[in-house]
Amino acid sequence: MALHNRVSAAELKKRLYEETFKRVTISFYQYAKIEDPQAFRDALYLSLFELGVFGRIYVAKEGINAQISVPEHNFEAFRETLYKIDFLNGIRLNIAVDDDGKSFYVLKIKVRDKIVADGIDDPTFDMSVRGKYLNAQAFNEMVDTTDTVIVDMRNHYEYEVGHFEGAIEVPSDTFREQLPMAVDMLKDQKDKNIIMYCTGGIRCEKASAYMLHAGFKNVYHLEGGIIEYTNKAKEQNLPIKFKGKNFVFDDRLGERITDDIISECHQCGKPCDTHVNCANDGCHLLFIQCEECAAKYDKCCSEACQATHALPPEQQAELRKGVEKGLMFNKSRRRRNRV
Repeated sequence: MALHNRVSAAELKKRLYEETFKRVTISFYQYAKIEDPQAFRDALYLSLFELGVFGRIYVAKEGINAQISVPEHNFEAFRETLYKIDFLNGIRLNIAVDDDGKSFYVLKIKVRDKIVADGIDDPTFDMSVRGKYLNAQAFNEMVDTTDTVIVDMRNHYEYEVGHFEGAIEVPSDTFREQLPMAVDMLKDQKDKNIIMYCTGGIRCEKASAYMLHAGFKNVYHLEGGIIEYTNKAKEQNLPIKFKGKNFVFDDRLGERITDDIISECHQCGKPCDTHVNCANDGCHLLFIQCEECAAKYDKCCSEACQATHALPPEQQAELRKGVEKGLMFNKSRRRRNRV
């Protein structure tokens, strides 16, 4: 069989919405040494395809990073499949907080240089020397002390719609930029407890190792990130110190943690935390848009994009010729501010 999809996206989405069973959205990661990422990828694809798993998985010599949806009736078989892999035996699976089962419609497994693009090229950096885990209860206890700094290791568009109370934003468009920025921002607070957090744990775990590498001593990271924290806080009836929505990298674009709306529509300023991609195929800018502005601008980010979106498809395709691919699906705050 082919080890990649050959069906159109439109057909795959149609099939997804015709399914009569439920799906569970899951994320997991593990830093581990994989000698032959391509062979590992191919074997994993065959196993997960047979189970009807959809999603996006990155494999590299440093480990695996996965965001997927699993048919509910195949969940146990899926877990058993993972647990048969030595370095994934017993792996924590982050179950989505707010899930409609429509997060993914196809299985994509890609081999990458790294499972998180970090920009680190220092050969002395050691990922095995990382910060201490904090579970939900320990996190709540530590953040209430005065000698603690909470650092959000997600991008600006994630922080904008939801974050922990008192968390510091590292204002950047990419994780690779954030690492040295975080070191510089906190250089005068090396005597404090530094807690790093992210969506599911993969970025803050690497960030904690980077901070230790930079000379910080008391570094912690939130076990399982926002997703695991929220699930455990609800199970244990703990106060939830995260406010707003947790941005996720799938078709949902967010999962509701609390009813707080801490951001606003980028077009009219009304309280809103709904992320959308501009409907103009030559733009696809990620931005926040309320229902009224979605109707007014036909789900576009600007009047210019709305005018383009209204053109016949052939004319739109002609206008897109020569447009830099880097502008597609752009999440940059700098670009958004120019719209």
